[in-house]
Amino acid sequence: MIAMTRIDYRLLHGQVAFAWTNNLSANAVLIANDEVAGDSFRKKTFQLAKPENAKLIFKTIEDSAKAIASGVTDKYRVFIVVETINDAYRLAKLVPEIKLIDLGLSSEKEGSTNIAKSVYVTTKDIEQLTELENDGVKVLVKQAPGDPDTEFSSLIN
Repeated sequence: MIAMTRIDYRLLHGQVAFAWTNNLSANAVLIANDEVAGDSFRKKTFQLAKPENAKLIFKTIEDSAKAIASGVTDKYRVFIVVETINDAYRLAKLVPEIKLIDLGLSSEKEGSTNIAKSVYVTTKDIEQLTELENDGVKVLVKQAPGDPDTEFSSLIN
């Protein structure tokens, strides 16, 4: 079962590893990112931040979708973490079971606008997240588990 998908450019760090994983009662963290999946140094680094009671999995976006579709993740309560809005978009388009995306942290880049604390979006990001919302995916902007739920669409209208 997918507990939640989170967009966080830092991927796995203290807040994600402990606060979110515990809040979601997740027993598996899936880092879905094409670059990290092939980078043994980054994977070793993230292993150091791994929650003690959770399995840590690294897969490309496509391989993540295949694993979920195959049912191999069904025995876990999976917390998916992606690095970018585009990663979340691509994965959600491949995995209809993704019904909740948390836009936690997205980095500032050229042409981006700040819509919330540590959340920057481009026109393309807005289009992708709006499309997902129109497809029935709930997109929240929420940095920490105790923060109030803020719907993405309320920040761009």
